[in-house]
Amino acid sequence: MSMSHSVEQQPDVYDVVIMGGGLAGLTLALQLKQARPDTSILVVERQQHPVPEAAHKVGESTVEIGGRYLRNVLGLEEHLERHQLKKFGIRMFFSDDSNDDITRRPEIGHTAFPPHSVISYQLDRGRLENALGEEAQAIDVTFLSGWRTRELVLQPDQDHHRLSVVSDDGAERRIEARWVVDATGRSSVIKRQLGLARKVGHRANAVWFRVGHPIDIDKWSDEPGWHGRIDHEVPYSDRELSTNHLMGPGYWVWLIRLASDSISIGIVTDADMHPFSTMNRFEKAMDWLRENEPECARVVERHRDQLQDFRVMKNYAYGCEQVMSGDRWCLTGEAGVFLDPLYSPGLDMIAIGNGLITDLVTRALDGEDVGERAAIHNRTYLAVFQDWLRLFEGQYPLMGNARVMMSKIIWDTTRYWAGPGWLYFHDVFRRLAEFPRMAADLARYHEVTKQAQDFLREWHGVDQSSETDPFVRYYDLDFMRQLHVGMTDTLTDQEMEDRFAANVRFMERMTGHLVSTVVAECKARPANEAVQQQVKLWESDASLMRLAEIYHEDSPENPVNDLWITLRKSPERVKQTAG
Repeated sequence: MSMSHSVEQQPDVYDVVIMGGGLAGLTLALQLKQARPDTSILVVERQQHPVPEAAHKVGESTVEIGGRYLRNVLGLEEHLERHQLKKFGIRMFFSDDSNDDITRRPEIGHTAFPPHSVISYQLDRGRLENALGEEAQAIDVTFLSGWRTRELVLQPDQDHHRLSVVSDDGAERRIEARWVVDATGRSSVIKRQLGLARKVGHRANAVWFRVGHPIDIDKWSDEPGWHGRIDHEVPYSDRELSTNHLMGPGYWVWLIRLASDSISIGIVTDADMHPFSTMNRFEKAMDWLRENEPECARVVERHRDQLQDFRVMKNYAYGCEQVMSGDRWCLTGEAGVFLDPLYSPGLDMIAIGNGLITDLVTRALDGEDVGERAAIHNRTYLAVFQDWLRLFEGQYPLMGNARVMMSKIIWDTTRYWAGPGWLYFHDVFRRLAEFPRMAADLARYHEVTKQAQDFLREWHGVDQSSETDPFVRYYDLDFMRQLHVGMTDTLTDQEMEDRFAANVRFMERMTGHLVSTVVAECKARPANEAVQQQVKLWESDASLMRLAEIYHEDSPENPVNDLWITLRKSPERVKQTAG
């Protein structure tokens, strides 16, 4: 008589398990492996690889931090140059009431392609994630696609956390890991398990779809003057390679060309101004476009037989109480926080977060006690998130006010190049504790962001004129060109501290310039009681008036070009901006 004995499966042991193998999880795996090659890493991804190109995901557009992360930190330049599209910056077209002729809409954007050192990309997410999966496996990352985490037991008082994972065909594996990183997106296993979800004050919805035809916004008109705004002799300087935004009251529509010859089109709206129920099906979304963006609707209609997908996301923005812990767990990407797609910050937040996580994990695996460092990194990351969130909370109504919104876009973009962009390019986030002066300046920077956004909202409340120039070029403003390219400067630590202090002072001066200019304009309208009441409120705000003082103190030696505020349809400005 024979007897069979079952032998309990011994768990597989790893230094790091990353739950989720999308953009956030796979880039983290690469960064960890590059920073510490001996690290054993398991990535568990629910979706089978390879995934389809033009994947059904939001987040095709990147900006400078994300571009640098992929190109310089992860070393993916060859893939980006051969298989993705270089981006011609963010371009916005403001409503002219009819939205029936693109050439009549005020426009802001680049006229020629920016320097290679600060370029970013339009990403076919499926194509990128397939490449990341292949690269991860090539450098000895264990990658299980078609598997999901069934159970996670965090054991901070033990040497390892425990997981069980299951495949699509029912196979099971038990895993132990020193560190666990949640990159499961909105499923957010750890956030749910530990009750870390946090609501934010930004209520907006998005719907988006892809069409399998390379819709080119440059072909919407043959008007020579409109085409003459762009230097088409410079490679890649075509509007279709921009992240194009069609702006209106409480909404914007994106058009993002993809390397697979598809185009991504999205509608993003303030939840109170444009009910979600008016666009949460493709036919409803088309009706919404016909009403608000008729020219865009006509172009889409011609290619609707090539519709590839349709997706919705209601009330998409959210926060988190904690994303990094000395108890050996972290959250990255959408598993932690999600902002707003207006300025394409998704990959930026991944880049910043993954850099901080890599610093924690590699130090801990080398035997360092990272409890205090984890707390510092966690505060830094969430402070960056909160500061960025201020650009969107309560600001969607401004999108229908071309003058106020153009000034906001210039302020917001300058803020990005002077603040998080500059800090990331100089690898400061990871080392912020080493620079107490810079940390104090960062607090000032966060404060001026709040002051500027509050002021822009109040300005919109008393100025609905919306008069502006037909075309504003970022690099017409010297300070924008200097800050943009200046992110790549090589500096000593002392020079970095001095430069960041100067950047913060510039943002204070720029905000004071805005306050001084708008207050003076409003005072010239004495008959309007509501306007004068707002002026009194501004003038009674000591912090605002201090910013105005900074502007006046610094102006004699460091004047700020006022074209970014005094946007008017004067003959001189039309001539300047139309060429």
